[in-house]
Amino acid sequence: MALDPELVERFRADLEALWLDFDEPDAKLGVAFSGGPDSLALLLLAAEALPGRVEAASVDHGLRPESAAEVEHAAGVCARLQVPHEGLRIEVPQGNTQSEARKARYAALSAWAERRDIDTICTAHHRDDQVETFLMRLNRGSGLSGLAGVRAAGLVPDSEVILIRPLLGWDRASLERILAGSGFDAVQDSSNTDPKYDRVRMRDALADADWIDRGGVARSAQVLAEMEDSILGLAAEDLELAGSFDGETTCYRPLERSQIYRPAVWGEIIVMIFDDLGRKITRSDAVRMAETLMDEQPLNIGGVHAVPSYEYDEMVWTFAPENPRKTG
Repeated sequence: MALDPELVERFRADLEALWLDFDEPDAKLGVAFSGGPDSLALLLLAAEALPGRVEAASVDHGLRPESAAEVEHAAGVCARLQVPHEGLRIEVPQGNTQSEARKARYAALSAWAERRDIDTICTAHHRDDQVETFLMRLNRGSGLSGLAGVRAAGLVPDSEVILIRPLLGWDRASLERILAGSGFDAVQDSSNTDPKYDRVRMRDALADADWIDRGGVARSAQVLAEMEDSILGLAAEDLELAGSFDGETTCYRPLERSQIYRPAVWGEIIVMIFDDLGRKITRSDAVRMAETLMDEQPLNIGGVHAVPSYEYDEMVWTFAPENPRKTG
């Protein structure tokens, strides 16, 4: 296998910008490797850029008859590349299959990384994935958080393992060219061509939409992500300065620092308050709660009772777990 040195150096630069331990010779990088085209291109680049420092894991969701064989294929690829590999079999709970599969997959990958003393894993999300996600969510009327798309760096959900996506600046065609001369075959997931999935329909539509500037859409998602980060920062700062938590209830003074109506910031503050109370709320419901409280009306959402009141002519919102309903 011989990859274009310029592509390898480009990948190294993208990886160095995201991976905090890039210059640590003993640090290992974990690769989430499905065996599909995108993750195979990622693995080839990583193995070439970081010889001896890469490990891979493949998740078998058990949802398709061929999934076990695909993990075996992935193991064979890793053996040829001399990359340590582990197959991870998971059970996906009933319900929203794609969502539950994602949760189970990330849980398995984080457990694998911790077991292998790997602090950072990477996935093969690329620019076209970002564009598809942005347009799908735009079509559903998503808010700022949804339109911000996937981030280049963060944490694996419910874990302290770092998650990076070094290929977000790469398009699918570039990754396909890497595979063309590699001598490796990628597995093909039949669900990636099944039109019952929104993403497949969006991908097919984009194939004929040469008037869409994919780079421009991806930049818009990045700008929105930066805006969301700014709002989250404002919300956290405001909650720290104008809020208090006594272990059971949270009080927040929405107008302590500003008379400007800020539903987006207040919505994020309410999401944080719910987290403190061990509850969950959607951002749309959080904004609705803020608007209702500003109208001086109490309400219950998600097991939390929120009450507006005044203290020395200053509005105060009080949040507490809803009293359990009596039965019998």
